[in-house]
Amino acid sequence: MPTGFSRSPKLLKGAFVKLSDEFLVPIPNIIVFQYNPEKMTRSLSPSAETSHGDSSNKSSTTEPFDPNESFDLTLELDAADALEEPDTHPVAVISGVADRISAMEMLLYPTGESMLGNALSSVFGSSDVVPRGSVPVVLFVWGPGRILPVRLTKFSVEEQAFSPILYPIRASVSVSLDVLTDQSFTKLGRKLSASEEIAIVAYKFTRGQREVLALANIANSVESILGMLPF
Repeated sequence: MPTGFSRSPKLLKGAFVKLSDEFLVPIPNIIVFQYNPEKMTRSLSPSAETSHGDSSNKSSTTEPFDPNESFDLTLELDAADALEEPDTHPVAVISGVADRISAMEMLLYPTGESMLGNALSSVFGSSDVVPRGSVPVVLFVWGPGRILPVRLTKFSVEEQAFSPILYPIRASVSVSLDVLTDQSFTKLGRKLSASEEIAIVAYKFTRGQREVLALANIANSVESILGMLPF
């Protein structure tokens, strides 16, 4: 008899959240990962900038800015399951996984130059906050402990199978992400949009969690030191 209890934990899925400032409030377009990537590469490197704009003294401990952070990951897309139930997945029947690929591709396109951006601007008027030609603000969401504003710097698609009308029904998408810090926005020297304000809050929230976890490691350090003592 089912008890309603499952031993399997609920799996959270990663996502990209595209924030649009074409409306009075930012409207998110959430691109949920169909499958979480099995691995992800993350790298940190010191900022090349200093408080005086001089990067020649690399041996100095001066570091007025947060380090540069980047991610590399590969997302797998597959419409096979959806095609088994065509009545409830009409988009997959027509376009396979092309809609998901296109949604991610549009994260690299300037909002004001897109067909959707032009349509929205014609209805609501052009934005005075975000300059025409700017890419949208994108959040990389990897669980509650990692919500970071990013910019896609690399996008590569390997299409592996096709429908009768040649839409991809299976694909592998490799992306590289550069994390945008709060300084990335504040140094622009203009009034920030609502999406940029949200991005700054997200970055500071994630950094705050990282600092808390680093402090929590002190307990592990104490245990390790006690284990080294001869009593």
